[in-house]
Amino acid sequence: MKLGVFLPNGQNGYILSKSSPQFVPTFEHMLAITQEAEAVGLDFILSMIKFRGFHGATGFWDSCLDSINLSAGLAAATKTIDLYSTVPVLGIHPAVAARMIATVNDISKGRSGVNIVTGWNKPEYAQMGLWPSADYHDRRYELTAEYISIMRALWRDGRVTHKSDFYQLDDCECFPTTGRDIPIVCAGQSPKGVKFTAQYAEYNFVFGGPDKLRRIAQPVLEESARLGRKVGTLALVTIIAAPTDAEAEAIWRDLVANVDQEAVMNVMRSASMDTNPDGTSKHFLEGLNAPVEEGNMTFMGFPVIWGSYESVARQMLYQQRHSGISGMLLTFVDFVAGVRAFGEHILPLIRAEETRAAA
Repeated sequence: MKLGVFLPNGQNGYILSKSSPQFVPTFEHMLAITQEAEAVGLDFILSMIKFRGFHGATGFWDSCLDSINLSAGLAAATKTIDLYSTVPVLGIHPAVAARMIATVNDISKGRSGVNIVTGWNKPEYAQMGLWPSADYHDRRYELTAEYISIMRALWRDGRVTHKSDFYQLDDCECFPTTGRDIPIVCAGQSPKGVKFTAQYAEYNFVFGGPDKLRRIAQPVLEESARLGRKVGTLALVTIIAAPTDAEAEAIWRDLVANVDQEAVMNVMRSASMDTNPDGTSKHFLEGLNAPVEEGNMTFMGFPVIWGSYESVARQMLYQQRHSGISGMLLTFVDFVAGVRAFGEHILPLIRAEETRAAA
């Protein structure tokens, strides 16, 4: 099972609660998390980008470190862990993004990856005059397909000519080339997003309970196989683990009881502008009253896997077997301590079971 950490480089991480750790992100904090993840043997980190937060009493995501620059700094201070940078297609021209990622790839000696973001949150791009048109929600995958094609051509060949409604590149150069295929992940929840990811990405990262994960993961596998590709699914989850089930339950109940209602409502208003069916916006709406295991909005719609260390390990292994996912992207309440505890108490149980199953 491929396992990584979703870095909390947006203010307060991924929990919209007044009782969760409150922090403005810093490089030192992100480095401590990444080095802890590398030390315990996790596979990758992925950082996000947000240009406008959701405010509320907690100032949720009001501060955010740039993902690509952050990855470059982390690359210089790590040795083995893979580093996925979030590239917003509306915020950075594909030729500029290609050069930036190629630089991170050089610093990291071939450990860079890309999380491509099509942009569902209109207010964060409209504030900069970057929201393209009224029909962008319907055309965003068309634009993103061209974006990825341009980046990959530059990484491979160092030059590209491309003429379309979206981009005009005339013998555009980007040297040196990367010397490797840069892996791309994409969050495709809707049917259109799933089909897009199967065609253009290496991994699809999504959030949902075990049954929903299976409904999303299987079509990605089938569609990518039809195209002669193999695309995996990474489940986005929050881990709340403690020595006992009761202690873990007390943690999530306290977080839910102190939810930042204003920030949640601001997330919902932005998500409601997305017209794609069965996508992120629908999941957020369902998350208002969803059990934490299915994706309550206190946790940004991420399902919570909670319980004793042994229970969490069992649940993670069950979700992988039940849904056919390739791995998980993990978030925590307190990231440094959470990653350390995961590495000490949960990861050995998972790896031992994987070794036993393989034998």
